[in-house]
Order: sequence, then structure tokens, then C-alpha cells
Amino acid sequence: MSKLKTIYICSNCGANSPKWMGKCPSCNEWNSYVEEVIARDEPSTKNEWKELAAGSTKPQSTILEEIQIEQMDRIRTGDPELDRALGGGLVRGSVTLLAGQPGIGKSTLLLQMALSALVDKVLYVSGEESEQQIKLRAERLQKGQKNCYLYAESRILFILAEAERLKPGLIIIDSVQTLITDELESAPGSISQIRECSHQIIRYAKEHGIPVFLIGHINKEGDIAGPKLLEHMVDTVLQFEGDRLYAYRMLRTLKNRFGSTDEMSLYEMQSTGMRPITNPSELLLSQHEEKLSGSAIAASMEGQRPLLIEAQALVGSAVYATPQRVANGFDSKRMSLLLAVLEKRCGFFFGQQDVFLNMAGGIRINDPALDLAVVAALISSLEDNALHRQICFAGEIGLSGEIRAVSKIEQRVQEAMRLGFKAICISKYNLKGWDPQKYKIKIVPLATLNELYEKVFSK
Repeated sequence: MSKLKTIYICSNCGANSPKWMGKCPSCNEWNSYVEEVIARDEPSTKNEWKELAAGSTKPQSTILEEIQIEQMDRIRTGDPELDRALGGGLVRGSVTLLAGQPGIGKSTLLLQMALSALVDKVLYVSGEESEQQIKLRAERLQKGQKNCYLYAESRILFILAEAERLKPGLIIIDSVQTLITDELESAPGSISQIRECSHQIIRYAKEHGIPVFLIGHINKEGDIAGPKLLEHMVDTVLQFEGDRLYAYRMLRTLKNRFGSTDEMSLYEMQSTGMRPITNPSELLLSQHEEKLSGSAIAASMEGQRPLLIEAQALVGSAVYATPQRVANGFDSKRMSLLLAVLEKRCGFFFGQQDVFLNMAGGIRINDPALDLAVVAALISSLEDNALHRQICFAGEIGLSGEIRAVSKIEQRVQEAMRLGFKAICISKYNLKGWDPQKYKIKIVPLATLNELYEKVFSK
């Protein structure tokens, strides 16, 4: 016979306590304890593991060398950018969690994948929409619908029973926060419900070798809703990011047991769904032809993919007593640091100037190699001296004004050369270990910011 018990569970780390506490002693998170009502069964026998060990049926351990691995090909999703984020495709039996803000396009992306995946059957389970609503969205995507089976259900027992009957090659669940199990009396979306339903899905996926996609919500802090344990349980965690005012969406890999975590994919939201962008550098560059001051091209890296992005700066006289410092797509504290270096080491005075910085395209990239392009754009805007449109920059700025070497310089140079740039400014310390003469692009080595001004702006 089961008894009802009330406990408090930390939504950040999963620790539990018999009473509510303002601060979790395990992860030091404030106001993270949530009340949960659980059913506790009376123990039938004690020390069951001793009886199992003494019985005739014993669990057998296997030597690591005796385990046979079958050679299995990855399942292609029909989306090259999604395959890139997954490390080359889906692995059989893997569980992938896709999280993002409301309305960012998570359901559209996975429904688009369900309609084009290279498997016999796809089971699309929705606990948020009816089958008619999904049908309307599928017609807007203008893709084939022969192998996609829709199932509007939130009870995990019925979902697994339908999967056992249908035996699909791929399962998509939208979303994990809507799933419930009759074994618990807590509300849908609670920590205990998410944990128990996710555990059953993962166990089913591993036993049957079926890849599963889970859509997850995020909270107001931007973290994945539910217990932190969910991110540890799944094999892959993907984050779908983007500004709703822009058409571009970024898919980042936060965790991947079967591939690299440095991958990034770019999409464009259209009326017919998500369009994968295979060459993002051309879209992130400016669309104007004339030479304008305050614009510089940065050769950056996002994971394993080189990107050329435009840094736009606007420097003007301050109207108010306190000058404004606004950065969009770039760390504002990093911009203040670069302004201080320019004033101290190079003699440029930004103290009474308003400074506005924008990374074109509305995306945010955390790459220290953007420093050199940002500095070049700031100097160009301050002196109203336009840079040549076919020169780009890649270098990190130190506090003493030196230009430091950055990683993966050859990939940056190759991308700049592929897009038709004539010159690229890099740190002279990047020249060690490779021959710049093999590239059909002029390499401008720089050691300090003073050399940048002499070689780029003094001509």
C-alpha cells in the first residue's frame, strides 16, 4: 500500500529536503526548492539484493574486451545543418534534447525534420497541439507526409504502447514538460514528472535502439526548465537561439556524447519553415557597396565553422554628461576594456564620445579574435576614415596594446580567401608553424595597435 509524502526538490540540482529552504545546500541556488507530492510504496522485503545474489538467476558482469560493437551508420535527418550539429546524424538509441525560447521555431524545425527524415516511420507525439493544428503547420512546410504518424497524447504509458505497436525509426516528443505518468500524483511539468517520464523514454530508446528527440522549454533565466538531471540523462543537448526581431536562428551544441560540442548551425525563418544556411558568411556581411566609416570585417570561428561577420561602430560627441556605451551582439564590458586600451596605449580619446557597437546579422559570437575588427571599426568611426571593403581582421587585444595570436588561423584565412578578400590582418605570432605564401591573399602581420594604425589607417 502506498503512502503520500510531501518533499521539497531543488529544481537546479535535484537535491531533496523534508522542509523548504531558501538556499539549496548542494548547489547554493536561491529559491529553487519546489514542493512535490510523491507516493511511497511499503517495502515488501528487506535486503532484496542479498536474496537476488543468493538466487539461481544471477546478474553476469561482462569484460570490456568481450563487448562486441556493431557497425551502424548514422541516421540522416534530411537537414545538413542539423546533421552538422549532431555530429554527422542521429545515433540509434540516442536521446536528444532541443531547448529554446517560446516561438523560436523548435516545433517547426523538428516537424520539418520528421517530414524529411530518411527512416521508414516517424512518430511525432505532441502534448501541446492537436493533430489538426500539426496538420496545418505541416501543409505550410510544403513537404511530403507519407511516413509521419501524428499522436496527440501526454500520458507516457500510452506513448510507449503506441511506439511499441508502430515500431518507428524515429520518435519526436513535443514537449517533455507536458508528459505525465499515472504513478505520480504531481502536476505535469513538475520535477518528479519530468524526471520519471524522461527515465522511461531513455530506457525505451536504449532497449529498442530508436533515436528520440525531446523538445524542452526554458525558464525566465534562460535555463532548461525542469531538473538539471535531465541534461545529464540525455545524450545530446541542443540550444536553439535567436532574436525574434531577426529572421536568423542559431543552433548550438551544448552536449554531445557522439560528436563535437563546438558545432553551430544557422537557419533563416521563412514562411515555409526553417531554411538551412550553408554559407553564413555571405549573409552576415553588409549589403552596401560604398565605403563607409566605422565598418570592419572580422574573421571569426564558431566551433569548427569559420564565419566572416561585420563589426559596425558609431562614435559621436556625447550629448549628456555621461557618454553612452551600447553594444549589440558583443560583450559591453569587453568593449569598455578595448576603449580603455585605445586611450591608454594609442592616445585615442573616447572619454567624451558616445560609442555604439553592433555585430551585423543580430547574432552573438564569443570569439576573442573579434577584438581587432572592433578596434579597427572604432578608430575608423572616430576619424571618419573608411576601411577598404576587401580587408578583414583576426586578432585578440591585450591590455598592453599587443595583438595576440588566435586559434585556427588557417581556417580563418581560407574562408577570407574563398570570399574574395584581398588582405587579412593577423597577429605576427600566428605566423609560426605555417607558410602564409601558399595562400592567394595578402597576410598583414601586426604586433601592436600602433602598427595597426600605421599600416591600415595611415595610407
